Amino acid sequence: MMGGCIGLFVLAWGVVRLWSIPVAVGMCVVAMVIPPVAAMVANRRGPEDRWWDDPSGDPQSDEWWDELDGKKRRP
Repeated sequence: MMGGCIGLFVLAWGVVRLWSIPVAVGMCVVAMVIPPVAAMVANRRGPEDRWWDDPSGDPQSDEWWDELDGKKRRP
């Protein structure tokens, strides 16, 4: 996706601008939208991925969060 983004920029201002500046600007706008979309697609988690329930590795923090969630009660 990022290669396509760079390719659009290079083609827009190296070739397409000679025939149509509005089309070149449109190509740049499309290229500008690609990186955020690529980041959202790459960082998407599935509905079955419950990453927020994973233990952090810090026993005190995990105990505190379990207590807040009602999973464990302190005596």
